Amino acid sequence: GPPLLCSSPRLVQGGLLVKKSSDPPPSREAPNLVGGPVVGTGEPPALASSFGEMDLYLLGEGRHENLHQKLGAHARCENGIDGVGFAVWAPNARGVSVVGDFNGWDASCSPMRGLGASGVWEVFVPGVHAGALYKFEIQTPQGPIHKADPFSMAMELPPRTGSVVYQSQHRWEDAQWMERRATTDAWRRPLSVYEVHLASWRRDSDEPDGVLSYRQLAPMIADYAAQMGFTHVELLPVQEHPFAGSWGYQVSGYFAPTSRHGTPDDFRWFVDHLHQRGIGVLVDWVPAHFPKDAFALARFDGTALFEHLDPRQGEHPDWGTYVFNYGRPEVRNFLMASALYWLSELHVDGLRVDAVASMLYLDYSRKEGEWIPNATGGRENLEAIEFLRELNRVAHARCPGVLMMAEESTAWSGVSRSTDTGGLGFGFKWGMGWMHDTLAYFTQDPVHRRFSHNLLTFGLLYAWSENFVLPLSHDEVVHGKGSMLNKMPGDRWQKFANLRALYAHMWAHPGKKLLFMGGEIGQWREWDHDRSLDWHLLAEADHKGLQELVRDLNRVYGDEAALWENDVEPAGFDWIDADDREHNVLVFQRNALAPKRHLVCVGNFSPVVRDGYRVGLPGPGRWSEVLNTDAAVYGGSNVGNFGAVDAEPIPWQGRPWSAEIVLPPLAVLWLASPA
Repeated sequence: GPPLLCSSPRLVQGGLLVKKSSDPPPSREAPNLVGGPVVGTGEPPALASSFGEMDLYLLGEGRHENLHQKLGAHARCENGIDGVGFAVWAPNARGVSVVGDFNGWDASCSPMRGLGASGVWEVFVPGVHAGALYKFEIQTPQGPIHKADPFSMAMELPPRTGSVVYQSQHRWEDAQWMERRATTDAWRRPLSVYEVHLASWRRDSDEPDGVLSYRQLAPMIADYAAQMGFTHVELLPVQEHPFAGSWGYQVSGYFAPTSRHGTPDDFRWFVDHLHQRGIGVLVDWVPAHFPKDAFALARFDGTALFEHLDPRQGEHPDWGTYVFNYGRPEVRNFLMASALYWLSELHVDGLRVDAVASMLYLDYSRKEGEWIPNATGGRENLEAIEFLRELNRVAHARCPGVLMMAEESTAWSGVSRSTDTGGLGFGFKWGMGWMHDTLAYFTQDPVHRRFSHNLLTFGLLYAWSENFVLPLSHDEVVHGKGSMLNKMPGDRWQKFANLRALYAHMWAHPGKKLLFMGGEIGQWREWDHDRSLDWHLLAEADHKGLQELVRDLNRVYGDEAALWENDVEPAGFDWIDADDREHNVLVFQRNALAPKRHLVCVGNFSPVVRDGYRVGLPGPGRWSEVLNTDAAVYGGSNVGNFGAVDAEPIPWQGRPWSAEIVLPPLAVLWLASPA
């Protein structure tokens, strides 16, 4: 099996996390640690450099796509001697040594040699093996500082901060998935994403802190996602991070899956298992900022290296973090290598790039005088823009079929358009405007909704300006915003009815789908990263009914090409009635590529049954009621149309055919055209 992280207080045995009998001292006090035998003293051995001229040139240009294979810690054999080569970029250091449990944390044992103006330092230490714990001791004018390896592929379990030499032993078994991924047109396929925070999706009182391992979670999440019909799972950041309360968004290890759930090979096993079950894996990735923790990237070589020195450029006022210096080629290269590592070597199927808006604007969340204009006097961060374009160009070229998604909350043009046409090159953009408008509508009492009808129709004016994902994400169920269920107005029955109607409206609306965990079971309380979801609620009929609805939404969504085949084209959508604000009714149709294949969505967002409501239809025949959110099985009142309606040759709402139907209260109907 894979080498164990011997520095972690929990080891992986048979896929389970178990206690160690004893733990080493914390690595924050690295100079005082005493570890294994000292290997080597004095000057480093005179060995050939692992960096060629081309490596150093590409690093200086910011274009070394495999930089993670050069910097960091890598086991190799030199002159017949096994050991580990260590390399780090620290251009302003006066000297660098690698210290670890293999040399008694003594900086004099393994000094590193500098490779000229490149800023790279390297050393080969014989006798070191996978599992060794280490840091870099960097000499600065203010004295020595101890830093975790920015390119470390494994790190200690927080709050410990040491890097771990790691060598993967995983053998991938997802070749079929990866081949299919490379040829899939994601824009014309169903995409329904289940957003998950691993540490709080499900907990087990028999485990330390209740946290389950990657190997424990993989079959459970795969089973659940498959049963519920989700095509992908998206993980809140699983890169190593010191503070669990950041939910992973303050990253300290850009190449290291968090050790909270096991080893890097355990994470590979997680991805591999989901792929073999037909489930894609997306991860959140955070290139916008990083925390100020002294052991990590901040002031790495005693200077502002990864960040700007001037706080008007280098500090984020909202999050108390540092902002990457995208104008420095080596920093861009670091981030590019991280992205490619997750996409290629860890086989993740896409990156949801966090906080893109904060990268695009120099004045993001800043007042007058708190930011520095660009070279042309504007507010755009030109270096960050070029980095994002290069990131997407390279990612799509190196890893065909991957999904690059931007969380971008402004009206920036062309986020999901090709870089050849001036866009940023993302495949998809989160539809934050749609999310805000839709929730603003549904959280109102139905008696007031007629005054806000435009909140549901306005999004169709720009629906094809980008390739949108419709997100009901973790950000909407925290910080006093209320859970999805508790946002809804009315009594208990109305809350569930409103939420069912919201989900059915969302699944029929143009755009791919994303739902945060807990939303599908109607959790009452806000999400808490330290607690499991309230799975016990499924013992109650209305919670179970909501879960059944989400399952059926995904099932019918996958079966009906009209709901996804033309998603990114205006031809995939037509209004039938966008203006019945007096009755809180909305009617539209979705169109497949095949002629005469349509799905009509009728939403009645008032708590009144409407008999004999005539709806225009694009064709004749018997239209199947393939979904009714008021069905008893979902917890509704079971008002409907007995499974089908017959079109009559009565022109209505610009259609040659129409039907009188019954509209259930606070409900959505899906009518599918005759086969």
